[in-house]
Amino acid sequence: MKISEILKQDRLLLSFEVFPPKSDYAFESVKDAVRKVATLRPAFMSVTYGAGGGTSEYTLDIAREINERFSVPSIAHLTCVASDRDTVRKRISAIKDAGIENIMALRGDLTPELEKSDRSHWEYRHAVDLIRDIKEISPEMCIGGACYPEVHPESRNQAEDIQHLLEKVNEGCDFLTTQMFFDNNLFYTFLYKIRDAGIKAPVIPGIMPITKAIQLERAVKLSGSFIPQRFKALVDHFGTSDEAMKQAGIVYATDQIIDLYANGIKCVHVYSMNQPDVAARIKDNLSKIVV
Repeated sequence: MKISEILKQDRLLLSFEVFPPKSDYAFESVKDAVRKVATLRPAFMSVTYGAGGGTSEYTLDIAREINERFSVPSIAHLTCVASDRDTVRKRISAIKDAGIENIMALRGDLTPELEKSDRSHWEYRHAVDLIRDIKEISPEMCIGGACYPEVHPESRNQAEDIQHLLEKVNEGCDFLTTQMFFDNNLFYTFLYKIRDAGIKAPVIPGIMPITKAIQLERAVKLSGSFIPQRFKALVDHFGTSDEAMKQAGIVYATDQIIDLYANGIKCVHVYSMNQPDVAARIKDNLSKIVV
């Protein structure tokens, strides 16, 4: 089922993101975690690529199993990184053959080696280039794109960022999912700005439950997220206890999700980090809200 159709449903929705293993050795343990998340019956699940496209061969296998075995709609990530037109055409064909109707089109994370390399010759330098080709190759495919409520780290300012976002939507992006954020007011302001700029595509807020203090540093590095003082205090107070930090992080994420629903947002996407217990506890916290 297409995500664009799911988002039209008149009910509150919760979805989860999972990622493939980094090696064959970890494949079965990751699949076990993914299966446990799938049994929670989310509205859909997205399956990522690794940095530099390094785990791309596993993405389709996991997305297919989610779709076929659990009847949970899946969306397979596809990135510009390490891709050329021939590769993209083959991957789109494989995704269609697997019965998957959704692709998340992204620039993709760069490995340290790629960051230092000359990327001027890449056939896909930006997500908009990839979106354009997917729409041309497979016009029936539902395409998702990423957005940054607090400005993409490589953009000069938010106005430039929003203009690039408008280009992605105009080229065929059917919906947008945000990078993680920890202050809902930043999301509401961002939503107002992009609507004012003419972007009408559905926007799904992405929430990252921080269950270990060390995750916060990485999250800030990846997304440049603003950390509210009340969340800093939470990490400072509970960060030295694994169980306390996990519970506090889940409660904080749940509070964000409830606030989003209460303010008219119909679907929230949770970056579950392949932690089925975290996903389950969030789903349980919302058991009378998301039904």
